[in-house]
Amino acid sequence: MNLSRSVLGSVFCAFFVVSYFINKYVLSVLKFTYPTLFQGWQTFIGALLLLVSGKLGWIEISSFPRAAALAWLPGSVLFVGNIYAGSRALSRLLLCFCVCMQPIPFFFTLHNASEVISLLILKVTHRERMSWMKVFSVNLLLASAINLPIYDPQFDAGGYIWALAHILCVGAYRVFQKKASHLSDLEQQYINYVFSVLLLAFAAHPTGDLFAALDFPFLMSYEFHSGCCASALLGFFLLLATVKLRSALPLEHCGAWVFLAKVLTSGLSPLVFKIEVNPETLCCILCSLGGEALSVYSEKA
Repeated sequence: MNLSRSVLGSVFCAFFVVSYFINKYVLSVLKFTYPTLFQGWQTFIGALLLLVSGKLGWIEISSFPRAAALAWLPGSVLFVGNIYAGSRALSRLLLCFCVCMQPIPFFFTLHNASEVISLLILKVTHRERMSWMKVFSVNLLLASAINLPIYDPQFDAGGYIWALAHILCVGAYRVFQKKASHLSDLEQQYINYVFSVLLLAFAAHPTGDLFAALDFPFLMSYEFHSGCCASALLGFFLLLATVKLRSALPLEHCGAWVFLAKVLTSGLSPLVFKIEVNPETLCCILCSLGGEALSVYSEKA
C-alpha cells in the first residue's frame, strides 16, 4: 500500500514538474503571451479528453442534473479568473523579466498567498479556529508575497495586479469547492472546462489576442505546435493524477506531495532555465516554502 502511494505521488510530481516547464517554455521562451488562446486551447482539449474518457468508461463522470451545473457556475467563473489572471500575470512578469530569468519560484511565492485568502474567508463566514502553527505559517506566506514585489528589481505593477487577481480567485475557488458542491472533482472540472472554452472564445477578439496571435513569429513552427500539444495533454494527465491522489490519500498527505512537487519544480528550474535572483527575493521564496511546509504540518498535527 505504501509503495503504491509512493508511486502515485511520484507520478503526480513528475506531471506537475514537466507541466510547469512546458508552460514556461511556451510562455517565456517562445513568448506566446495570449491567455485567451493558450488557456482556451488547454481547456478545450481537457474537456474533450474528459468527455471521450467518460464515454469509453476510463473515468467515472456520471450524468448530473442541470441545477447542479448551474449551482457550480460561480466556481467556474472563479476558475476562469484563476487561469486567465494567472496567465496574464506570468505574461506581464515575463515581459519585465529577461528571457534568461525564471519566474516559476516567484509565481509559487505569490500563488501560496491564496491560502491566506481562503483562511480569511473561512474565518469570516464560518468562524473557523486556527492553531498557532497555522497562524504563523499564514503570516510567513503573506509576508513573503508582500515583500517579493518590494524587492523585485524589475517590478512591474501590471503583472503584480494580475497576480493579485489570480490569488483572490484561487483562494475563493478553494473555499467554494470545499463548501458549496456535491459534484465530484472530475465533474467540477468538466463544467469548468466547458465554461472556460465558451467564455475565452468570446473574449479572444475583445482582448486583441485573436489577431495579435496572427503575427506570432513561431505560429507555424514545430516547437510551438509540440509545446501546445504537450501542455494540453500534460494538463489533463496532471488533473487525473491530482484526482487520484486526493481519493487515495488523506488531505495532509496530498498537501505534502503538492509541496514536494513545488520544491522539485523550483529546485530543478535553474537546471533547465537560467535564473537570476537577489538575496531579498531568494529569502522571500524560502520563507514562502517554509510557510507552506508549516501549513501542511499543521494539518497533520
